[in-house]
Amino acid sequence: MQRFEGKVAVVTGGGRGIGGAIAKAFAAEGAKVAVVSRSESSCGKTAGEINAEHPDAAKAYAVDVSDHEAVQALGKQIAADFGTVNILVNNAGVTRDGLLMRMKEEDWSTVLDTNLKGAFNTVKAFMRVMMKAEDARIVNIASVIGLIGNAGQANYAASKAGLIGFTKSVARELAGRKVTCNAVAPGFITTDMTDELPEKLREEVMGSIPLGSFGAVDDIANVTLFLSSGDARYITGQVVAVDGGMTM
Repeated sequence: MQRFEGKVAVVTGGGRGIGGAIAKAFAAEGAKVAVVSRSESSCGKTAGEINAEHPDAAKAYAVDVSDHEAVQALGKQIAADFGTVNILVNNAGVTRDGLLMRMKEEDWSTVLDTNLKGAFNTVKAFMRVMMKAEDARIVNIASVIGLIGNAGQANYAASKAGLIGFTKSVARELAGRKVTCNAVAPGFITTDMTDELPEKLREEVMGSIPLGSFGAVDDIANVTLFLSSGDARYITGQVVAVDGGMTM
């Protein structure tokens, strides 16, 4: 199925994990993909894997999304390289976990600057070209932690809760131009990050998931592609939790 033939998708944090899966899923359905990550090696690896299966479908861009000026330049470069941008997926994110009493200011700022300001920077960079594009979609990858909070993650929870508020506001501002903006809130998804969790913590988390298992990166990719497709043309300003029932 080629739902995105002729479309251009920008995926931040596309070098691995959820972002990598999303980038590959778009390419598999016909899209040209701009893979963005901070590390040239990570976005280059994903773009290379995509191009091995779908020749000339992807280009890699090494940019720190928290750098406003660099992201504005990125927007111009991608628009020049691809001619347009139909879909923007804000997936770039970091964690600097710790109890609030011990949290350093730099740990707060690093997480907010990447997870929340990064989305502001990319929307500012691409919104003008997207307002002229066909079937324009913005999908922000939030988190269930932004819905329920979590001890030791005040910075991460604040960034993701802020991203949800940002999503709803962008949806209202761009609705008149037929640009939709939605958020996906993953629960615990199997990635290299969750693989490092202690077994006891994994068991505790598993006990809080009604479906009894962690999700897969493809679960997030599938919902992201749906929200980016023509089938979701009448959905905007919404948050879809993909969490095995954690937040129900």
